Amino acid sequence: MGPIPLQRDIVQRPGIVIAGQGEDARPVARTSLPGIPQASAAARRFVRAALGDWTGLGLPSSAGEFGERLTDDALTVASELVTNAVVHAGTTVELLLRLEDSAGPEPAALVLEITDHHPARSVRDGRAERPDPAEYGRGLQLVATLAESWGITYRTGLKTVWARLLGDDRYGMPDEPADDAGARGRGPRAGGILAPASGRTARDDAGWAGRGGLSFLAEASGLFAGQLDEDLVASTAGPLLVPRLADWCAIWLESEGGGPAAAPRLAGVWHSDETRTALLRPALEKEPLRLPGSVGTGPVPMPWPGSATAERGEGTGAALAHRIISGGRTLGAVLVGREGTDHIPDEVAVLLADFVRRVGLAVGAARAYTRQATISRILQRGLLPSKVAEIPGVTSALVYEPGDDGVVGGDFYDLFPCPGGRWCFVLGDVQGSGPEAAVVTGLARPWLRLLSREGFRVGEVLDRLNRLLLDDAMEAAEAAALMVAAAGGQQLQDGEQLQDGTQSRFLSLLYGSLVPLPDGGVRCTVASAGHPLPLLLRPDGSVRPAAEPQVLLGVVEDVAYDSQSFDLAPGDSLLCVTDGITERRSGRLMFDDGDGLARVLAGCAGLPAAGIADRIKRAVHTFAERPPDDDLALLVIQVDGDGRTDVRGTSAGE
Repeated sequence: MGPIPLQRDIVQRPGIVIAGQGEDARPVARTSLPGIPQASAAARRFVRAALGDWTGLGLPSSAGEFGERLTDDALTVASELVTNAVVHAGTTVELLLRLEDSAGPEPAALVLEITDHHPARSVRDGRAERPDPAEYGRGLQLVATLAESWGITYRTGLKTVWARLLGDDRYGMPDEPADDAGARGRGPRAGGILAPASGRTARDDAGWAGRGGLSFLAEASGLFAGQLDEDLVASTAGPLLVPRLADWCAIWLESEGGGPAAAPRLAGVWHSDETRTALLRPALEKEPLRLPGSVGTGPVPMPWPGSATAERGEGTGAALAHRIISGGRTLGAVLVGREGTDHIPDEVAVLLADFVRRVGLAVGAARAYTRQATISRILQRGLLPSKVAEIPGVTSALVYEPGDDGVVGGDFYDLFPCPGGRWCFVLGDVQGSGPEAAVVTGLARPWLRLLSREGFRVGEVLDRLNRLLLDDAMEAAEAAALMVAAAGGQQLQDGEQLQDGTQSRFLSLLYGSLVPLPDGGVRCTVASAGHPLPLLLRPDGSVRPAAEPQVLLGVVEDVAYDSQSFDLAPGDSLLCVTDGITERRSGRLMFDDGDGLARVLAGCAGLPAAGIADRIKRAVHTFAERPPDDDLALLVIQVDGDGRTDVRGTSAGE
């Protein structure tokens, strides 16, 4: 039930498809990308891999390699249009590449199609006014610059932006320009921009105003995507600037929540000559850089840090500073310097400003993630018990691993004492994750403790919890409907759901009680509501389900939940899990396919409770190469081998 994780490898290598027959056959490659920030970087990897595969297979047979200019243009267009689709549509994005052979006077071409599922939202035109082009992408302005032709196609539920990029008779462009003017217009290629700096003896500043600048910014955005730590953003930005745009640079970051009195910290210093970094850093640390808000987002000329070069007898240079801004807030500053000159060219200063805006977006996103993860950890600690109860004559083992996405998970657990010599255990999974799941967990766990300690039977506890969830969901829906009506929205018809997703709060739950028996062992009563069934392991290795499946909580109003009772003898173990374990995926397979969980549990006969929990956890982790993307929770309850208990008594409620 967890959310889609943030992951870098979100797209597989492209397959080669030949669409059409005979003379109309065309090589096609397509993929689907989730609407997350990493999609643009994945799109570039896909395009690069597709072009490489086509070249390796000799498609088309008369073509040589794709020219680097065509490759760079395709990467840039794909990156920017996928970014547009993710930011403005927020849906899954389909990317298609198609080769079109030359026909008559028409040259060969590469066609890109980017499709989203929100046709009501238009693509941003670069000419429209907006606060931050780095945040919204360059949109149609970039497409019009690089493509021979382009267009937008609307279909039912879909919107496709396509661009046609021309090649020469080799499905590429000449790698060498005809003259110096052509070189300046074309600018540095993306590969040259991001390649190691060794061997580069001079900068072509004029080239940054052309395709080189666009490729550089697109590649930088891809490198920043998914960086969830602000220091990693800084350490990525520095090597991109030095030595390509400057001889040295430094990045300061404001302290999060430190207030105006807190000095910004120097996050990093980079120099084209690494031996001189040690001289430059002390000179910059003497006075932290903080630019006033009145300077805006443009470049600010700064004094040259002379002490950094005085010991070598070198001259001065030009230095420019830019504020790092995100959401109208100043997050820090970037200072760049060039030696042996009295100014930095305007085209480079403009490119620096655009680059720093992207740094600001990445730092802002990293800080938002950090805040969310911190809140989630605090909230998670408050929603889960600080410790579980110890039951006389019984050993328990618990494994809980929230999904690694910085969001409050939907899984929760509890093991607590009740009056009458009873102990109750809970393993639950709320639909979804984040704040909504936290609200349900924050209500369900206290309700369960209260109902359990009031002496209700196991089935009765679920009956009452089900009604409480339905009542609470109905109140939330009515409140939301009133808000919509007050805002002038349309009145909902009977049974219609609100567009903001207001709905019943579904909860799968495994709930049970344990009563130590006078002659040894434990009497267990358990009920499962839409939850993976608990498994009973006997010392001989036999495994069987210990409950019957029943409907989720919060779905059906008129339902009566039943419970099953059985005895746990000395050496018996009861395994309870959430669907993060049973539905752990490896390709199309799930961990519990073919009773996979029962087979693993059968091999745990003779192990203590902690050993069983550890073996199940390791089996789940090794089932697939990628780490789990959902919360994992499991509880093992094992009756001690000697069968002796320190607490005697029965519960009238059972």
